[in-house]
Amino acid sequence: MNIPANSNTASHLAHAGADSEWESRYQNGDTPWDKGLPHPALVRWLSHSDITGRVLVPGCGSGHDVRAIAQKKTTKVVGMDIAPSAIRAASTFPAVGHESYILGDFLTGDALGLGPFDWLFEHTCFCAIRPDRRADYTREAAKALKPGGFLLAVFFMNPENSDPNSPPFGSSSSELDELFLPSFQKIDFQTAIPTYAGREQLEHLVLFQKR
Repeated sequence: MNIPANSNTASHLAHAGADSEWESRYQNGDTPWDKGLPHPALVRWLSHSDITGRVLVPGCGSGHDVRAIAQKKTTKVVGMDIAPSAIRAASTFPAVGHESYILGDFLTGDALGLGPFDWLFEHTCFCAIRPDRRADYTREAAKALKPGGFLLAVFFMNPENSDPNSPPFGSSSSELDELFLPSFQKIDFQTAIPTYAGREQLEHLVLFQKR
């Protein structure tokens, strides 16, 4: 199901996403981050651990991670993306459970009216935003989650990007701690995770819980 944005939201999105031109990239088929399947670390997690309740996936793209989570019928999953073409693409897939997609800018509070959420799953949003906006991400993640809610994240630590001014942007463990630990406690940290071909040893999985 697609939940359309109103005209005010659409105008706001055009400004918020202008620096990365996400909509243009989807229209041009320039989406190397879309591997056509959910992240392997998420698939492994779901094979042995529960994600229940209401779940938010910011930067959901075509919704592969959303649908992987929604297959567990105890969840209601909302995928959010700033690019209208991403939402349209996600909405073309048959529903597998209680999933929906909404056009919105996670960094400016568009998720707040949809929450609170029990879980947030992060895969492609954090590494795509400029590093100077990461404090905005942390703030909105904390606001979107219930007290005691969980943030499960696959962080791109070293994308080996040749252009330091263009996403994906890398992270460090110390930066993540500085950003998240004031509002979250770290429950799990995994370095040897299954991932897409070519990303081996470049990503970490982290589980945070909101304080």
